[in-house]
Amino acid sequence: MFLSRLLRIFVLVRDVPLTVAYSLMLMIDRFIAYIEAERRYSPLTVRNYRHDIESFAAWWCDHRGRDSFAPSEVEAEDVRERIMQRVAQLKPASVNRELSSLKSFFRYLRSRGIISSDIFFRISALKTPHRLPTFVPETKMECVLDALREQSEGDFREQRNALICSLLYGCGIRLAELCGIRIGDLSSDGVLRVRGKGDKERIVPLSPSLVARIEHYIASMSSRGLATTADSPLIVGTTGRPLSRVTVQRVVSEELGAANVKGRKSPHVLRHTFATHLLNRDADLREIQELMGHASLQTTQGYTHNSIARLKSVYAKAHPHR
Repeated sequence: MFLSRLLRIFVLVRDVPLTVAYSLMLMIDRFIAYIEAERRYSPLTVRNYRHDIESFAAWWCDHRGRDSFAPSEVEAEDVRERIMQRVAQLKPASVNRELSSLKSFFRYLRSRGIISSDIFFRISALKTPHRLPTFVPETKMECVLDALREQSEGDFREQRNALICSLLYGCGIRLAELCGIRIGDLSSDGVLRVRGKGDKERIVPLSPSLVARIEHYIASMSSRGLATTADSPLIVGTTGRPLSRVTVQRVVSEELGAANVKGRKSPHVLRHTFATHLLNRDADLREIQELMGHASLQTTQGYTHNSIARLKSVYAKAHPHR
């Protein structure tokens, strides 16, 4: 791991002396350790931050014709030029993520006295188009749930795939949260302990039917000789190894596709569907915020647009003087 990271930086910044590459690697590694231990960023966020910073360092060296990356010599104009380049390659949201990575890194360097000025003071994020959360209509979701109920009585793989979709829709959890569930996170009184962003925990209630489905699935795990201790992962492959995020995404896409769901078919769509259906049935916005683990109520309020769109559609079809 050490040698591979050193080689990656050595190649990224065009064959600089190994001592320079080593110094840059240590600088980035200290920052990564900081956001992992103190800021408690998710593994995916940490990976993205590392990639964004290393890529910027390589670009800056090439752009400036330098042999090594010197954070103290990076100027606001460099960042603006990088943004302009990336705008032609990526969507605004992706460019903003890279910008956020760099801001955090340079803020960290400034707090450690490595640099003295804030070059991001007058650099703003790009405007991103507002998109309504995609969700599955209730009538179509009923078809999906009917199929999942039948599948829950199938073989181990079918049970697991049905449980994946049932948990995503029944609890509104994120993909990373699903993959992180341990058997010990399920309590006997029908609640699930979820570890969300920033390692924050929240409690999500489980319906009796979902509890029964989980118990049946764990019994199938045991009968196959798979580990079912409190620390064992819940969502696993046939060998007992945790399922990857890519595999879970494929499972959800296939299950929703088999039920003839149109449009996007992803774990996040089921999370959006959970929130939208609760809101449509008059659940309190703050309660939905707590269930979904949103830090800000403003994020949860995005789902009200879906309800407004639904009301407008009903009004247009039903009002006698439309």
